[in-house]
Amino acid sequence: MSKIKFGAFPAKHQSPNKKGMVFAPNPLSLTVPEPEFESWLRDSGYLEILDQRTTDLHRLTAAAEAEAAASKPASSSAAANSIAHIGVYFVSQLFSRIWTLLSLLTFNPFSKLTTEDFSGDTPPWAPVFFGSLESYSFPSSASQARLRVHENIKRYARNYASLFVLFFACSLYQLPAALCGLILCLALWEIFKFGADRWGLDRYPVIRQTLIRLAQCVTAVILLTSNIQLAIFLTLGVSYAVILLHASFRKLTTVKQPTAKR
Repeated sequence: MSKIKFGAFPAKHQSPNKKGMVFAPNPLSLTVPEPEFESWLRDSGYLEILDQRTTDLHRLTAAAEAEAAASKPASSSAAANSIAHIGVYFVSQLFSRIWTLLSLLTFNPFSKLTTEDFSGDTPPWAPVFFGSLESYSFPSSASQARLRVHENIKRYARNYASLFVLFFACSLYQLPAALCGLILCLALWEIFKFGADRWGLDRYPVIRQTLIRLAQCVTAVILLTSNIQLAIFLTLGVSYAVILLHASFRKLTTVKQPTAKR
């Protein structure tokens, strides 16, 4: 088990030993197991550090494997084995990445989303939401992808909601019949509200409930005949795909930590 150690100090008036060590163990040093350290990072809100550690570890592991493959003897049989090893490595990496993307469909990305995430200000689009090319990287594992998705959806909930409205408007633009059906439904209920207030239908609850049920049936017929369900389906599919891809590829950036109350 790899451990994180804090508090080692150089020994005074001590010459290097045979192994070249010039540091003496500090009896007051703190040794924290890596799983507990990662758990502390999660609980403290420093998820960007955990995300960066996972990315760096994956990059160093891939570089070490590539260097080990390149340092093998250059004989004909060794070269053939090296090529086969590289081919197997790339195929395994390809299937690993495909599995990472497919794993995004096996969990609920909105499970940690709350109504408070929509109450704040909308993060700026260019410098924060989209970022730069350095703000994106392929998640090295399914757990890292889930971590990014859950946190990014909470951070950019208002941005994703705006994108959903934009995609729905584009779907209605591509389907004029659905747009006309939606406008007709809204006009129908506005007319019903105006007529109920004008004629005082609140004094006749039976007639009012009958007209409401009739208006609901007419609305359902209009929605079905105008194919507005197709526009909603396209909007949900495109929005869900964009949210998962952006949230999983977008690196976690540093956010302002809450100050401790005294």
